[in-house]
Formats: sequence, C-alpha cells, structure tokens
Amino acid sequence: MANAAFIIFAGTESPSDLGRVVNALEGAKEFAETEGDNVEVIFDGGGTQWIPELEDEDHDYHDLYAAVRDTVSVCDYCASAYDVSEAVDEAGLATLAEYDGHPSIRSLVDDEYEIITV
Repeated sequence: MANAAFIIFAGTESPSDLGRVVNALEGAKEFAETEGDNVEVIFDGGGTQWIPELEDEDHDYHDLYAAVRDTVSVCDYCASAYDVSEAVDEAGLATLAEYDGHPSIRSLVDDEYEIITV
C-alpha cells in the first residue's frame, strides 16, 4: 500500500505548466487505480487556476481530471487569492485551510504520504 499526495503549484501561463499538471494527474490516476493505494491531488498557489479550466468538459484533459476528481482538493487561501473561489465552489470541491488558510503539508507527512510537487 502506498500513500501519495500530488501538490500542483504550476499555473496556467505556459505549455510546460500544462505538461506538469497532466503528469501529476496521470500519476494520481495510477495510484487511484491501484487497490490499496491512497492518493490526494491538491491544487495550491497558481495551480488553483486550473480548476475552472479542467472543469470545462471541452478541455483536452477534462477526462483525465475527471478520472481523479474525487481525490481533488484546493487551497482555500489560494483559491481566493487567484480569484477562482467561485469556480471551486461551483465544482463542489473540498477546500483545505488547516494551516494559516493553506493545506497542512505536515499532516500529510505525518500520515506517511509521499509528497510530489509540480
């Protein structure tokens, strides 16, 4: 059994950012499809900007995102800072604010999650 947390910081500015997001979602999908593994995908910082894009059914990687959507959560503070709180709420995604309005990385480490950042 493995525990992995993919934390997506990459914004939406460049094609290489999209590549990092796609690789993170592919990695998360592999864990999600492996019985006994636990995976979390956290959109944080500039990565929160991906939520309205990936929620769009016409986006090239919407289906990949949808395959792991039940593992997705979003930094509460950063969703507000990057003006995507409404899109996050409309999507019904969980927001994390355990440490000063941000996700608690320490709690993931304490729960023996491997932290993978993109």
